[in-house]
Amino acid sequence: MWIYRVNEPRLGAVRVREWRRRARHAVALLLLSLVVSTTGLVLLDESNAPFGKRLFTAMWDAVNLTTTLGDFSDFDERQKVFMLAAMFVTMLVAAYAISRLTGILSGDDVMVFRENRAMEHKFERLENHVVVVGYRSLGQRIAAKLRQAGETVMVLVSDDALADLAAEHGHLVILGSLETFDDALRRARLDSAKALVVTTPDSDANLAATLLASSLNRSLPIVVPGENDLRKTLLENAGAAEVVISDEIVADALIGKLAAHAEATS
Repeated sequence: MWIYRVNEPRLGAVRVREWRRRARHAVALLLLSLVVSTTGLVLLDESNAPFGKRLFTAMWDAVNLTTTLGDFSDFDERQKVFMLAAMFVTMLVAAYAISRLTGILSGDDVMVFRENRAMEHKFERLENHVVVVGYRSLGQRIAAKLRQAGETVMVLVSDDALADLAAEHGHLVILGSLETFDDALRRARLDSAKALVVTTPDSDANLAATLLASSLNRSLPIVVPGENDLRKTLLENAGAAEVVISDEIVADALIGKLAAHAEATS
């Protein structure tokens, strides 16, 4: 799986545009060589054949020259001299095109640009997915369980290593720095998502993510951890549908275990 990078190096797009411009330039030069070769061969053809046939023969020989197939009709001395010159010019044009185009698309910034474009196409068809914000221990467990349940999981992270890890586990990934996290959430297709689960250890970041996600889709179910009742109230006011206080869950589990043990020993 690929990673969508919000902080995409803009140089990648510039390089792709420059490669396309150079490619158009190279094709134009090759077409010009083809036209010049065809015109020269027509002018040098002194046969009594109809003009249409002479034009077709000249185009055939010119195309063979440009594509280096080497299947030429019989030439006289003047035509051979002209073809030698045309071959030399064609080789120069081909060498120029290769030198201008080779290597420009092999940079990391271009690869990131291509990955982002491919991911954007995936996002256009994405729906009923679950967005998981954060991919540390809790986020990894939740994403894994969701994937085992057959859900499509999109992970939002700000760390390159965690982004790579999430991609290795088969999740869709959006990587964005803390400064561009708002943009990352906007690209997560929250309008068509099934739910949002916030898992980061930063309570303020969780509150901000909940508030922004709720503003983007007020009907989106948002589940987020909270530290206490006050934080739970803040998160619910921000738009969270469910706020889980981990200490309460642990306390209930421990009491349940204690009661079960007491019943077993009584």
